[in-house]
Amino acid sequence: MIDLPRTGPLVVYDTEYTAWEGSLAAGFSRPGEHREVVQIGAVRLDTADGLRETGALSLLVRPSRNPILSAYFIELTGLTQHRVDSQGGPFVDALGGFRAFCDGARMVLANGTDDEVIAENCRLNGLPPPDLPFVDAGPWISGRLGEPRHVASWSLAGRLGLDLDVVAHDALDDARVIAAALRRLLGIG
Repeated sequence: MIDLPRTGPLVVYDTEYTAWEGSLAAGFSRPGEHREVVQIGAVRLDTADGLRETGALSLLVRPSRNPILSAYFIELTGLTQHRVDSQGGPFVDALGGFRAFCDGARMVLANGTDDEVIAENCRLNGLPPPDLPFVDAGPWISGRLGEPRHVASWSLAGRLGLDLDVVAHDALDDARVIAAALRRLLGIG
């Protein structure tokens, strides 16, 4: 059982980061491959009210090491170079916005090790990692679904029969899918 706080806000978040054909399989170990954050999406949930969404955040980031998005990334996420260039900001600004959104949260939860991606981006940008109560719910979610391996956030709606109007690999939509999956797996709502 995941030990969600009974009071106070809970933040569920997801990240999208630079990727290339085969980069995941290679562990992002090829020259120049950094998991630079391109989008942070998050929802704020009321733990005392059935994990009802009380706020949402979607931030775009212009990568600094790999500013030109790969065709693979664009096709995967639907985020275009133009949108990231025109609406994205530096990572330091996105990190500040994310920290502010998480202010007062008792838990900052992802379906995976997105906190490691954020920490990696902090190192790339010479910033200290945020002091947030990060939790990886991935093992719990996968276990509840009877899966020995990680179950991707974008696939949870289909796996759980959730009727959601979302776009896979959009960080905000993926955060909403994780929140809906938590409600379903915990029998809330």
